[in-house]
Amino acid sequence: MRIFKASLSGASVALLLVQLGLVGSVAATYLVQRWTNPRVWVRAAAFDPQLPMRGRYLSLQLTVNGCQSTLPSAGAADFPRDVTGAVTPGPYSIRRTAPVRFRARLEVQNQILTAIRIGNEDAGAPGQWVHGLPGVSCAAMRLDQPVAFYIAEHAAIPLPLQIGQELWMEVTVPPKGPPRPLQLALKQNGLWKPLAFE
Repeated sequence: MRIFKASLSGASVALLLVQLGLVGSVAATYLVQRWTNPRVWVRAAAFDPQLPMRGRYLSLQLTVNGCQSTLPSAGAADFPRDVTGAVTPGPYSIRRTAPVRFRARLEVQNQILTAIRIGNEDAGAPGQWVHGLPGVSCAAMRLDQPVAFYIAEHAAIPLPLQIGQELWMEVTVPPKGPPRPLQLALKQNGLWKPLAFE
C-alpha cells in the first residue's frame, strides 16, 4: 500500500495567503471602527428570527429615537396638545391606525441612538430601516434588522427578563451598516449589571 504525501503547490499557498489577508483586513477594519466610531448604550428587546439553525446567540432588536424624523406621512403622527387642542412641544407618538416604516441614517446625539429619516431626494444614501408601532412614542422606534450577539456555549442566557429588568446593549455605530454589538448589561432599579458570557 502506498501512502501519498500531501504537498502544497505555489497556487495553494497564494490562495491561503489571499484568504488570510481578506480575513485580517476585515478584522482590522472592525477593530479600528471599534475604537474610532461613536459608542452608545441602547435598549434591546429579544427577537425570535424563526430560523431552523439559530446557534448560540441572542437576536436582539435595538430601540432608536426617531423624534427628529419627519414621517413619510404627517398624518401618521399624533402630536401632544394642550386643553385648547393646540399642538405643544414634545415627542409625538405613532397614530394607532397603522405602523410606520422608513429608511434612516443613524447618529449618536446626546448619548442616544438617533434615526434621521432619509428623504426621497437622498434615496441612494445608505441607511437602516426603522419602524414605529401604533401608539408607541417616537423615542421608542426600533431597527428592522436585529443584531446578533454571540455567547459562549455554556453561558447562561439572561432571558426571559424578570419584572422591572431591562436589557441594554453597547454598540458602535459605523458610517455604513447596522450597529455592531460590544457588550450587554441588565438594568434594574437604576442599577447596571454588565453581563459576562464566559
